[in-house]
This record gives sequence, C-alpha cells and structure tokens, in this order.
Amino acid sequence: MDVYEAVDSRRAVRAFSDAPVAREVLDRVLAAAARAPSSGNLQPWHVYVVAGEPLAELKRRATGRARAGDPGDEREYPMYPAGLASPYGDRFAAAATQRYEALGIERDAPDRPTRIGVLNSEAFGAPVVLFCYLDRTMGPGQWGDAGMYLQTVMLLLRAEGLHSCPQVMWTTYRRTVGEIVGADDGLVLFCGVAVGFEKTGVPRLRTGRAGLEETVTLVGG
Repeated sequence: MDVYEAVDSRRAVRAFSDAPVAREVLDRVLAAAARAPSSGNLQPWHVYVVAGEPLAELKRRATGRARAGDPGDEREYPMYPAGLASPYGDRFAAAATQRYEALGIERDAPDRPTRIGVLNSEAFGAPVVLFCYLDRTMGPGQWGDAGMYLQTVMLLLRAEGLHSCPQVMWTTYRRTVGEIVGADDGLVLFCGVAVGFEKTGVPRLRTGRAGLEETVTLVGG
C-alpha cells in the first residue's frame, strides 16, 4: 500500500471485528511511528497499549458509567472551541449527523447520548486501544507534535491492513483510564485510538472534506 492509498483509505471506523491484532504488528507500527516529526525532537508522546483483560475491564467500567448517565470527569482541555462559527460549526453538525445515523442512532432519539456513550466506551468493539498521554509541562507545539505522531500511527496501521478510530471521548473517563494503565498525575490524556480489523457487513461511512478553495491559498507560483 503506497502513502496515497493509506491516506485515502484511512477513516474513523466505528465497527471492529473481534479478530486479535498481533503484538509484533503493533510493535512494528509503533517503532516506525517513532520517526514522526517533533519540534526539537522532544518526542513528547507517551503511549499505553491496552488489550486483553485490562481492556475488557476498562470497557466494563466505562460502559457502566455511560449507562448510568455519568456526565464524566471534568475535562482537562476543551474538545472544541466554544461557539463554533461557520464554516466550522456547519462541518461539525453535518459530520455528527452522518456519523450516528450510520450507526442507527437518530439525532432526536431520547436515548441518543447514552447509546453514543456506550458505543464509544466499548471502543466500537476494537480489541486494542492506544492511549496517548503528554507530560503536563508540554505546550501547544507539543500537542501538535502528538497529532502528527498519531496520524503517522494510523497510516502505518492501514499499511498493515488495520483500521483505527481516534477517540477524544476517553478524556471524559480519564480517571478510569488512568486507573487501568497506571498513568501518573504528571501526564494528561490526549486521546485514545481504537485499533483492529473492520467488521464486515457494516455500512461504511466517509465524511466529506472541504474543497481546496476553502482551505488552501496559493501565494505566488
């Protein structure tokens, strides 16, 4: 699989099979992803790979919180800016509608928040979840570095025939995640990334992207 194919086929998959992911594949991906760029070569990310019984226990605890209507832990950073203006708010609304309709959850369904919370807490059935943390002393530049690192991981997963789904929702259950992985208070949870093979027979969703005229300005040339 070349780079263009990996980029084009990467998408947030929300239905995974229970097929196991080989440890040597994960080791290969994470070793290669270490070549991702970071300012000053700080490599500020710290990743916990969770699978097997620890992941099953995490899912049990998180889904229990979701079913109970637990609003979650206080966020340590905002997921989105307040009051998203156009075109950002428009893109967000359109993607959210597409995403959960594909999962059979109508926008006006009264149990929508609980169902969304449970699906996310189950990591959409993924057999592996990577949790990316950063040291609390890191700043915006290092958060950007972590984003480049995770994109590198997700593209390498595609090269291995695997799919992924980045999940910032885990930050709302950060205390539960921290108990399972043993992260100390000096680290802040950036996000989780569900990893596995895509479940067959499930409708595929590809959200649209803005045209280049909306996001790119050519200066000179």
